Amino acid sequence: MAQYFHVHPKNPQPRLIRQAAGIIAGGGVVAYPTDSSYALACGISNKEGMERIRRIRTLDQSHPFTLVCLDLSELATYARVDNTIFRFLKAHTPGPYTFVLPATREVPRRLADPKRRTIGLRVPSNVVARALLQELHAPLMSVTLSLPDGEDGLGDPEVIRDRLEHTIDAVIDGGVCAGAPTTVVEWEEGGFVVRRTGAGSVEPFAPLSAG
Repeated sequence: MAQYFHVHPKNPQPRLIRQAAGIIAGGGVVAYPTDSSYALACGISNKEGMERIRRIRTLDQSHPFTLVCLDLSELATYARVDNTIFRFLKAHTPGPYTFVLPATREVPRRLADPKRRTIGLRVPSNVVARALLQELHAPLMSVTLSLPDGEDGLGDPEVIRDRLEHTIDAVIDGGVCAGAPTTVVEWEEGGFVVRRTGAGSVEPFAPLSAG
């Protein structure tokens, strides 16, 4: 049965964050809040956790996962970022965006798009998510929490516990989080292209010149 951590949304209790991070570091799968919606996550090296998430969401092997990072320095470990991209990311992170960027060699092959060698990354502003990332000292491998019955972006942690208490290891309750999934934008041919409209505004993403 999943452990349940009732975490203060603005001042997360360090003890609870340490316990939740310990579950992830030990190979667990958790539901946690972000600045868009709740998500499922495990550690970046946790292949079995990744497969568990695929089974919960009934995802095929081609469905992309996102690496959720604490800051841009961590993000740059996993994505090739030139000065133009870096300036734009700096202006729009943290926030409810997933950026699809060229992957570096640090990205496990199972995470990168096999044809384009790209990876989705995000830097959340949610206080609980950031506390968890800081405690882990590593990114989370993550996907939006939606279920096969079509109930997208489950936002009530108590409902999540009722639905998933026998299939995940912990629910991190940071309050109701009923927003839309992230806005997904991809760097392509010198500009950002919107791939999915979500919680983040799409207005800033006019084509940019590479430089």
